Amino acid sequence: MKKSLTLLFLLLPLFLLRAELPPSAYESMQAKAPELIQIEVLRVDVEPGEAENTQKVLVVAMVNEVTRTATGLKPNDIVNISYIVTDHPKGWVGPGQVPVLAEKDKCPAFLIKSETGDYAPAAGRMSFSTF
Repeated sequence: MKKSLTLLFLLLPLFLLRAELPPSAYESMQAKAPELIQIEVLRVDVEPGEAENTQKVLVVAMVNEVTRTATGLKPNDIVNISYIVTDHPKGWVGPGQVPVLAEKDKCPAFLIKSETGDYAPAAGRMSFSTF
């Protein structure tokens, strides 16, 4: 009984870790994203988030091309993309962060319309790239 409890306490932290998602999970999220557009980043604003280790990111981008859209986006529309980035300590295990884009970046964007009216990344760390 004592060995079983010791083993349980040693293995329990392994079940609590959040691991990086497999590529198939990101591919599924990309396939389900309501918006798939090509964007050009016009402006990026990064400010401190509510928690000490978070940052709020606002990307203002122009739509260059529309592959699919649930909200009627068209080329030359301007979209706001909002999301939060968390700084994790060294050695942290978990899903990759959505990258902070830079001005003039041109990339695909897998998005979903949020309750605030802005768009949000719909495929985690693979929201602004393809395989």
